[in-house]
Amino acid sequence: MSTSLSEADIRAALATVEDPEIGKPLTELGMVKSIEIDGDHVHAVIYLTIAGCPMKSTLVNDSREAIAAVEGVGSVEVTTDVMSDEQRKQLRQQLRGGVDEPVIPFAQPDSTTRVFAVASGKGGVGKSSMTVNLAAALAAKGLSVGVLDADIYGHSVPGMLGSEDRPHAVDDMIMPPQAHGVKLISIAHFVEGNAPVVWRGPMLHRAIQQFLGDVFWGELDILLLDLPPGTGDIAISVAQLVPNAELLVVTTPQAAAAEVAERAGSISMQTQQKVAGVIENMAAMVMPDGSLMEVFGSGGGQMLSERLQRLTGTEVPLLGSVPLDPQLREGGDSGTPIVLSQPDSPTAQAIQAIADSLQVRKESLAGKSLNLGVSRK
Repeated sequence: MSTSLSEADIRAALATVEDPEIGKPLTELGMVKSIEIDGDHVHAVIYLTIAGCPMKSTLVNDSREAIAAVEGVGSVEVTTDVMSDEQRKQLRQQLRGGVDEPVIPFAQPDSTTRVFAVASGKGGVGKSSMTVNLAAALAAKGLSVGVLDADIYGHSVPGMLGSEDRPHAVDDMIMPPQAHGVKLISIAHFVEGNAPVVWRGPMLHRAIQQFLGDVFWGELDILLLDLPPGTGDIAISVAQLVPNAELLVVTTPQAAAAEVAERAGSISMQTQQKVAGVIENMAAMVMPDGSLMEVFGSGGGQMLSERLQRLTGTEVPLLGSVPLDPQLREGGDSGTPIVLSQPDSPTAQAIQAIADSLQVRKESLAGKSLNLGVSRK
């Protein structure tokens, strides 16, 4: 028995299709241009935000599948058109809640996104490795996660997440690329090749401000900021721009490294930030026979935790001790974090346990608007 199709049926189907960058249904975003029904044949036209939209194939395929699942549909054709400047402006205003000026949604009183600034006293302790692995682990648990590569001079996040995609602009908003379910932004996206970034303090501050306020992060559960080592300009800027950001201090078991990391954590006394905890990286390596080799000694993480507790007068837990593992480095080089490539390894399990302690969330964060001043493609 034939079923009479209506436009409402097709719109209901398209309401189940979300724009993967924005995370909202096509119908809610005004991205369904037209629907034509001829017997059991359906032709739908959906809007793309820009002509070179990298999500075009995904949007078309998802829309086609949703329509084909409607009872009575025989054949489906989905084509695309491009939003006008006015439509893009309306979309931007909708996503930013009608606010014209750029805002940092994570700094607003009603924000429910947990922001973690991953810090270290010195380089080479695996701070970026911890950042990308925690992000991938949290995203794999179903959380909405973003990573801001705040290490302007030593940016490495895109490579460690295996991303070669670039952001694109929708009116004044920057849409960040995604890798392993994680949204990311880095100065690496805006420089050519491996060119060095030679900036002073004010430009560094402005870059972090734009990454926080001009990128459309959407509704995030957790935002991780990969800070540069030490207590310089960017650490201060993050404290000013996102005062509710919590510090995660990364160290190695070596006593000398823990002493240096103490400085990164003690900055919280001046910025009034909370230290969420300490992560000890490069702990005892698990050998093939099950024995342990303490390449960098032991006890540095616990020592740092206790020192920061005394300095701040608050609880600063040792969140975890992550075993030294060559596969952690290999994952960073290949762009597939060890929590995804070797989830049963001791190192991945230790990182997963830390991620479990960070995934607490208050309530839904909806419609946090952002804005970005970059040229449109």
